[in-house]
Amino acid sequence: MSWWQASLGFASGLLIALVTAPVGVSGAVFLLPVQLSVLNVPSPAVTPTNLLFNVVATPGALLRYRERGRLGGPLTRLLVAGTLPGVVIGALVRVFLLPGTQVFRLLVACLLLPLGLWLWVRTLRPRHRPAPSGGPGHRAIAALAFAVGVAGGIYGIGGGSILGPILAGRGLPVSRVAPAALASTFVTSVAGALTYAVLALTTPGAIAPEWALGLSCGAGGLIGGYAGAHLQPRLPENGLRLLLGTLAIGVACLYAADALT
Repeated sequence: MSWWQASLGFASGLLIALVTAPVGVSGAVFLLPVQLSVLNVPSPAVTPTNLLFNVVATPGALLRYRERGRLGGPLTRLLVAGTLPGVVIGALVRVFLLPGTQVFRLLVACLLLPLGLWLWVRTLRPRHRPAPSGGPGHRAIAALAFAVGVAGGIYGIGGGSILGPILAGRGLPVSRVAPAALASTFVTSVAGALTYAVLALTTPGAIAPEWALGLSCGAGGLIGGYAGAHLQPRLPENGLRLLLGTLAIGVACLYAADALT
């Protein structure tokens, strides 16, 4: 890895985490286009490299949430219990069934675009009747987390970018969703990166993460994530929801254009 790749990876990780950490997203889903198109990380190695970014980047934001007493709780445990087995299954699917990138980009676009639009509509035109105080049930959250874990294992996106819009759109406050989504992203990314490392020992191809690049991006994300989590209490709830929706729509349009050209 050259010095400019390391510098660009660090700067990209810092800026992305600064924007995404306040809404419970590690930023890996937004870093992936940089790795694919600018830094030329091969596929499927880009997936564990993104997971490695999550491993290094998310502790900064998690530390800040822990200092404010917002880390842990039943929501975090539910998300981790669902995403952890899902990411292992997703890694196996990616290596043996979906090593390419085109299907990935189109699938993520089809998923993030309606989520982003839904979050915008729910924020700008809220329902007159209040949402249920507990949000979705435990079984629904666990099932959603498992599905997101599988997607995270396939594409290295951590899952916060999917869990965040859904849980926030179902009425859970962003201040509660953000630390839980980031905690599940961290645990899932550790398990996913280790799974890819083990698969690389017995399977041919570019499967192992690009360790130096992942650590460089993650170092920037570590700083940006801590700063972004520090800024969250100063941002309005509706503003955070709209930001998350805008990010989801933007990435969906980018991936759709990439996949269809």
